Amino acid sequence: MKSSIHSTDYRPVVFSDETAGFAFLTQSTAQTTDTTKWEDGNEYPLVKIHISSASHPFFTGEEKIIDTEGRVDRFKAKFAAAEARKEQLAAKAKKLNAQKAKKAASN
Repeated sequence: MKSSIHSTDYRPVVFSDETAGFAFLTQSTAQTTDTTKWEDGNEYPLVKIHISSASHPFFTGEEKIIDTEGRVDRFKAKFAAAEARKEQLAAKAKKLNAQKAKKAASN
């Protein structure tokens, strides 16, 4: 085995699933600046993860949406903006039609 291609920073690391309140201690080379105190009283590097076996629908058997990137909020905002634009255009068309009707009545 080549010695220069393997990481030398293999150490205990705590991975914490913030959505499920689940954490586990394992060996990793993941880099992080956060630390946490583990159940054994020692302090370990902490890596925060979005999905683990405690929150993934495949393992839990539940269908739930975890929106960590704000996709649902962005969609709702885009939809609301489109509705507002549609209402503006309808009001503008109504105003133009009223002006045309007024002009036709005066002739």
